[in-house]
Amino acid sequence: MASRLLYLARHGEQHRAEDEAPDIGLSDRGRRQATLLGERLRGRPFDAVHHGPLRRAVETAELVAAVLPGVPVHAAEMVGDHLPHDTDRAALPPAYATFLAGFDQRERTDGPRRTAEAVARFARPPADGDVRELVITHNFLIAWLVRHALDAPERRWLGLNHHNCGLTVIRYGSGGPPNLIALNDVAHLPPELRGTGLPPDYVV
Repeated sequence: MASRLLYLARHGEQHRAEDEAPDIGLSDRGRRQATLLGERLRGRPFDAVHHGPLRRAVETAELVAAVLPGVPVHAAEMVGDHLPHDTDRAALPPAYATFLAGFDQRERTDGPRRTAEAVARFARPPADGDVRELVITHNFLIAWLVRHALDAPERRWLGLNHHNCGLTVIRYGSGGPPNLIALNDVAHLPPELRGTGLPPDYVV
């Protein structure tokens, strides 16, 4: 029975986290997070590492891939930072509606298209054999893939928040629905490196 084991990780903390500029890389904390994520995954038989094009995702992937010798690394727009779904704002709480109103028409068109490409590429069992892949990406895409795996309503990607370098694992097999194996796992990070990428009052 063919299966895909998909490892998803949000990039490490970026320098000047409040600045969303694409050329901003990782903070010192972000580099430590990515290095420890790599140590967590060292020795796993990955077939490939994929990452989005923004510098914070590129640098995270480089640090992780450094301990995965021989594993090919690919950059892909489909796993970048984009709006995953043009969610209807009418039925949403005001805070979510206001947030979504900040995306322009191009973002509301291009983001869902790229997300659909990512779903078609990763969110299914392979045609043959077993595949193990790592995707270094962003909060929105991980949230969408978790929602998709659980067959939850489309609006439920909102409110799924992931730690920097938190690890989520989904298994896609030909014998049944997707299995969510791990969600937002930060066991590889010491307490002082957890909780970044989240609003302060979300940290537990």
